[in-house]
Amino acid sequence: MRNKIFSLGLAVLLLGGCTMIPRYHRPEAPVPAALPAGASGDTAATAAVDLSWQQFFTEPSLRAVIELALANNRDLRVAALNVEKMQALYRIQRSSLYPSVAATAGADNYRLPQQMSSTGNPQTIEQWSVLGTASWEIDLFGRLRSLKAKALNQFLATVEARKAAQISLVAAVADGYLMLAADRESLELAQATLAAQQAYYELIQKSRDAGVASDLTLRQSQSQVEAARVDVARYTGLVATDANALNLLAGKQIPSELLPGGMTAVAELKDISAGLDSAILLGRPDILSAEYQLKGMNANIGAARAAFFPRISLTAAAGTLAPELSHLFQDGTGYWSYTPQIVQPIFAGGSLVANLRMAKVDRDIAVAQYEKAVQTAFREVSDALVQGQALVNQMDAQQSLVKALDESYRLSDARYREGIDSYLGVLVSQRALYDAQRGLVSTRLARRSNQIALFKVLGGGL
Repeated sequence: MRNKIFSLGLAVLLLGGCTMIPRYHRPEAPVPAALPAGASGDTAATAAVDLSWQQFFTEPSLRAVIELALANNRDLRVAALNVEKMQALYRIQRSSLYPSVAATAGADNYRLPQQMSSTGNPQTIEQWSVLGTASWEIDLFGRLRSLKAKALNQFLATVEARKAAQISLVAAVADGYLMLAADRESLELAQATLAAQQAYYELIQKSRDAGVASDLTLRQSQSQVEAARVDVARYTGLVATDANALNLLAGKQIPSELLPGGMTAVAELKDISAGLDSAILLGRPDILSAEYQLKGMNANIGAARAAFFPRISLTAAAGTLAPELSHLFQDGTGYWSYTPQIVQPIFAGGSLVANLRMAKVDRDIAVAQYEKAVQTAFREVSDALVQGQALVNQMDAQQSLVKALDESYRLSDARYREGIDSYLGVLVSQRALYDAQRGLVSTRLARRSNQIALFKVLGGGL
């Protein structure tokens, strides 16, 4: 008998370690094995995944603003709370593998009518009890373990989603910071242009009063003054809205000393390398999150398969039972019960088959979502790499344009003051220089935003 009991216990332990989860195979990445040729960046630079955001962003004020956002941003806080929630759900599911034990105490009082009484007279029955109960489902076919594996992978998916949210927040704060810096620099440029145009207008007005300049020249100068005033008003509004957006990302009011001046005052970003192998994308948090979701759906198939087989549960209770409270712990009040139960589904109207089919479809959906995440990552990295090289060339050309137009404006101004040319030449040169300077600010912003985007899409910053 001891051998039989030992064999039965060993079989229960061995079967309890098995599941019906299909073997997991990571889907083949539906993207080329290499990133676009000639767009891998500086291969001597540090890989993005090896850099923390503190190393990538070298501007101290920007780092301080990012730290504020990481501590106070509500979206990131929700992502962190979702991790805690999924961790609790996983612990709840894991606890179902172990016996549950509870203690109860109670009283039962009821009246038996004389028709039901063995004495022929009405009776009042009083019963007091203190019981300890234990219940356990023996997971022979791995249903509970499959559900535990599903819950674990869903928890890990939220952990990666939280990492992805952190990377996105860091990038968004940096973009907002640079946008504010660019608009402040454009505002300073507009204010300087307004001051220069106002000085020209006053000079021409004096010349007109002296009968040297014409009314047409005066009105041309006035039009440039008003155009500069329009730009000053526009950039003033943009600076205010940029600051509001940055405060929202930071989750609190940012101290004024941490706000940027112009783009030229912000330190350069650290150079990074994308490498050549597209497999680097598989380490992105959003892709890892999609893969964990896929693993969870794969584990759910095991639970759906196990639902076709019997469920074995054991319930036991032990304690004291007495007709009066004062007799509850006296001799002769001991009580116990033991209830094993096997439930075998026989006919469920096709619900078990449908549930298994739904689990497989959920797994196929998760495969498609994982593949889409990989494809999206490949496109984001490819776009950032290609645009990065184009923006470098564009910035070089824009700087050369500003330098040439600055010299043109200097010569036009000198010729006008010497009376050689009309004011029209100065007007055209100054407007062209102002537009080129604004274009240079925009190009610098686009270049740095591209660097931030590449850092983000390569999974850097953790």
